[in-house]
Amino acid sequence: MSGIYDVAILGSGPGGLQAAIHSSRKKARVLMLGRIDNSSLYWAHVENYCCQVKISGEEVLRTGREQAENFGTEFRDEDVLTIEPDGSLFSIKLESGDVVKSKTVILATGSSRNKLKVPGEKELLGKGVSYCVDCDAGFYRDEIVAVAGCRSAAAGGAVALTNFASEVHLYCEELDVAEGLRKQLIDTGVHVHEGVKIEEILGETAVTGVKLDDGSTMDVSGVFIELGAKGVLELTAMLGVQLDENMKYIEADKKQRTSVPGVYAAGDICGPPLQMAKAVGEGCVAGIEAATYAKKMEVE
Repeated sequence: MSGIYDVAILGSGPGGLQAAIHSSRKKARVLMLGRIDNSSLYWAHVENYCCQVKISGEEVLRTGREQAENFGTEFRDEDVLTIEPDGSLFSIKLESGDVVKSKTVILATGSSRNKLKVPGEKELLGKGVSYCVDCDAGFYRDEIVAVAGCRSAAAGGAVALTNFASEVHLYCEELDVAEGLRKQLIDTGVHVHEGVKIEEILGETAVTGVKLDDGSTMDVSGVFIELGAKGVLELTAMLGVQLDENMKYIEADKKQRTSVPGVYAAGDICGPPLQMAKAVGEGCVAGIEAATYAKKMEVE
């Protein structure tokens, strides 16, 4: 898997898979990143998609992956930790610690931010509760913070927070990350509490602590909830991609181009309706356009 890819696709849902199929068919070298069960479709059943009466989301995704593989798409079942411009390319760091480079990027990670669903979470949002380490880490210099989550976004976020906070505590039922990222947690001094969950976020006008399911409490100034892969806020913060006026979805034109040349977006990350039919259509366009852009770079 060495060398430079033409198209790197972040997200393993229907939009990303359709993009992979179309860009691979245009003879582009395509890498798809992400875990299939991160897609919200994986746990759903589909009844309103043209020509399908009823089918499980898992079956849709597995079939789509087989199609993309048959056309030459390469897959890595890893989440992305960071992504940044690198000259005319994009440099993408994976949870294993590996770095891959691509001429173009398609963002197809979906839009939802999983909630912890505990008392105090909603009330203290923006007052110490955050869903974006890359956006808000700088507000917690020399403070003690907590991170909730078991996967790469939580672990990677906890590592990043050590550059700002005096102490970082990661709470999770069971850590599920690559060994390279697990080692980073240890090396950077993150306090990992496996088998311990946050059951309440404490504070009146700002976060003052967390109550844990073992009955103890911990004084913290911030709580970062990272229950999945990197979401729209983190990815756009890294790349400088323009969001809509509500800072919730990526703005993309009819060719699925974002405000950053070489970066495309498809699916729920571009806004409602949050439907598979829309994601597939946008993925088709994004895949064709990204492959065309990458091939044009070769000529130039």
